[in-house]
Amino acid sequence: MRLALHTWTLDSTPLADALRIAKATGWDGVELRRLDFRRAEESGRPADSVLDLVRASGLPVACVGVEFGWMWADGDERARLLAVFDEQCRRAAALGCDTVMSPVDKDRGDVARAAASVREVGDIAAAHGVRLALEFNSQCAQLNTLERAREVLARAGHPRCGLLVDAYHLGRSGAMPKDVEDVAPAEIVYVQFSDPPRTGLEPGKALDRLPPGQGSFWFREFFALMAGKGYAGFASYEAPNEKAWKRDPHEVAREAVEATGKVLPR
Repeated sequence: MRLALHTWTLDSTPLADALRIAKATGWDGVELRRLDFRRAEESGRPADSVLDLVRASGLPVACVGVEFGWMWADGDERARLLAVFDEQCRRAAALGCDTVMSPVDKDRGDVARAAASVREVGDIAAAHGVRLALEFNSQCAQLNTLERAREVLARAGHPRCGLLVDAYHLGRSGAMPKDVEDVAPAEIVYVQFSDPPRTGLEPGKALDRLPPGQGSFWFREFFALMAGKGYAGFASYEAPNEKAWKRDPHEVAREAVEATGKVLPR
C-alpha cells in the first residue's frame, strides 16, 4: 500500500516546504486540499500555480479535495459548489490523479436527494476521468457512520462514486472490524487514516489526530482488511493536530511514516 501525506497534517507549513518534506521523509505521494489552491490565490498567485509546484516536487498526487456542502445546497450556492467540484476534478486530472474526495454534508437532509446529488457530481467526475471518494464524518448530524454513507452510495448507484474509508472517523463513530468486513472491495475508492486519542473524544473537536499506535484505533486489523480486499491505492495520513503544527514538520512527517510502517501487513 502506498502512503500519502495529506497537506492538512502540515497545515502551518508552506506548501512548497510540505512537498519537499514529504518526499524527504519517505512518503510515496501527497493529498491536496481545495484550501491549497485558495491560499495560492490569497497570496497573489494564480490558483493553478499549485499544479506547477506539485509537478516540480516529483511527488504523485493521491487525491484532490473538493468543497463539501453540495448534497443539499440550493440555488446560487449549489451552482458555486458544483463549479468548484468541476474545477477540482480538472486539476486532479491535470496532475495525473484519478481520485477526488468530498466529505458528506454536515447537516440533515433527505437521503434520496443526497443520492441524486451524488449521481450529479459523479457525472462531473466521469467527464474528467476521475472518481469521487465520499467520506462520512463521525461528527456530522446525519451521515456520521459508515453504514449511512454506504446507503447513500448504494441509492446513487454511480460507477464513478464510492467510499472513502477513514480510520479516524471509523474510530470516532465506534465502528469495529466486522463493520469493515461487510464492505465489498468494489465499494472502496480511497483510504485515509490517523489515530483518535485514547483520552476520550470531545464533541466538535477534530484537531486531535495522532500517528498510528498513539491512540485507540485497531490499525493492524484495519490495514490487513484493506489488503485482504485487494485495495492497492494510496492510504493518506490526514492528521491535523494543533500541537503537531508547533513542532518541526520534518519530525512530524518522519514520525508518522515510521509509525505507519509498524502497523502495515508484512
